[in-house]
Amino acid sequence: MYQLNAFDPQQFLQQHWQKQPVLIRGGFSEFLDPLDEHDLAGLAQEPDIDARIVSRQGDNWQVTQGPFTEFSQHCQGQWSLLVQGGDRYLDEASELLNAFNFVPRWRVDDLMVSFSVPGAGVGPHLDQYDVFIIQGKGSRRWQVGDKGQHQQTRPHPRLSQVAAFKPLIDEVLTAGDILYIPPGFPHCGEALEPCLNYSVGFRAPNQQELLSSLADFALQQDAFHQRYEDKGLAPRRFAGEVLSTEVECIRQLIQASLHQPEFELWLGEFLSKGPEMAETQTQNIRAPELAAYLLAAKPLQRQLEYKGVWLECNDSCILLHFGELNQQVDKALLPYIETLCTDTVWYKPDDISEISLTALCHSILPLVNAGVWELTE
Repeated sequence: MYQLNAFDPQQFLQQHWQKQPVLIRGGFSEFLDPLDEHDLAGLAQEPDIDARIVSRQGDNWQVTQGPFTEFSQHCQGQWSLLVQGGDRYLDEASELLNAFNFVPRWRVDDLMVSFSVPGAGVGPHLDQYDVFIIQGKGSRRWQVGDKGQHQQTRPHPRLSQVAAFKPLIDEVLTAGDILYIPPGFPHCGEALEPCLNYSVGFRAPNQQELLSSLADFALQQDAFHQRYEDKGLAPRRFAGEVLSTEVECIRQLIQASLHQPEFELWLGEFLSKGPEMAETQTQNIRAPELAAYLLAAKPLQRQLEYKGVWLECNDSCILLHFGELNQQVDKALLPYIETLCTDTVWYKPDDISEISLTALCHSILPLVNAGVWELTE
């Protein structure tokens, strides 16, 4: 269990979130790494995991994309091994994300884990997302500059950097320290000794990503069929002209699609869908069997690829989304739904009534059978 130490989420959100970088010294007291460099190397050998090695010898930068069958030829000079999506493969890494639940879950992208030898890093760079960088074992010097115009450089086709900058923050982080960096602030980290770092990244989709996803959804769902009309059409001098009123009508036609029920169905799917949803084996469990299983103090194991979010349906119900899967649930069950979506292993709480347990089992049963949660016996 990871818990932030002496940290005020409300104060942080008001003063720093998307505004200013900040060092949270001792954010985790007695921090324990959820894995070590050998575990990380094991993950980097898996074919479905996004891993890379960034190395430097003098001014010569190299970036090698995984998966890796061996490491010696790539780990030359000052090098770092970086693995994306650690939260989708390790229970402990997934639990680390729960410490940041003061930010909405749909904003979370993933947990990147890196191991660096002394002097290694990826160079000064910019990110277009919010990030909390947690220092694990070892130490690293971090410099963070001010937001503004920064000259972009590419010392390697797969590595984007910026020119040197004047630091606002210049500190050495040790185990348990956390550095928060909003989008657009240049930063650079250099390992002072062999060290592990954990980067909690938060996505913020741009208009292109949203429109592209909505268009794909519309084609798949055979939705949004309202057609353009111009019943008040009048003769015009030039047939090639598109009138400003016609431009506005088309704009309103597109805007009307954002107010159809299918829009919220798409949005829930989009905000809860990870980079690659799990391919799980379907189950055929009945609600009484699920209730009896939970009453016997046996756990549900959440598949780590699934990230649940919900949108309100009406005053009494929400629609719970796991990518393309969705299920309507009574709002009274939300305290249990929340822990089901955050805990990697979930046990029936002592305070749940028999009526609520029955209702909960009926509500989540389709999702259990679809493989979001698994019975571990």
